[in-house]
Amino acid sequence: MSESRTPSQRLDELEIKASYAEDLLDQLNVTIYRQQQQIDALQRALATLQRQLPDAGDASAARNPRDELPPHY
Repeated sequence: MSESRTPSQRLDELEIKASYAEDLLDQLNVTIYRQQQQIDALQRALATLQRQLPDAGDASAARNPRDELPPHY
């Protein structure tokens, strides 16, 4: 850019940059909000799975390994 910009041109450029920065900040805030929602949902799912895990251990003891298919099937 030319160094002979007027103060008005410089101010316009700064306003444009500030507008882009504000838009980017809004987009990042939305992204962070959505990610936090996903984290919360994953934590709830993990807690549910952890509560079910001891129950699954009891069920596996009652299974007969002969009833299961070998890995190559």
